[in-house]
Amino acid sequence: MKFEFKTENENYSKSFSQFFGIFFFLTLIIILCDVALKLGVISRNQRIEYNCRLLPVEKSKSHFKKLSRLSNLKSKQQIWEFCREVVK
Repeated sequence: MKFEFKTENENYSKSFSQFFGIFFFLTLIIILCDVALKLGVISRNQRIEYNCRLLPVEKSKSHFKKLSRLSNLKSKQQIWEFCREVVK
């Protein structure tokens, strides 16, 4: 009759590699989400600046609507004041 003992070293190395794999994957997801959020903010700011620069040239309703959605301002006077600060 033979008795075989399994060593626990293989299980520990496998669990360590799984832990580091999961940790790396979660870290990558967090970093990518952070980058996506920052790019969204940069894109929004660029759209606001672009529309504020267009507003004195073309005073159309569509520009006011776009700026109203982007800046959460309702009146035209508030949008004009906001754009004066942005374009400075």
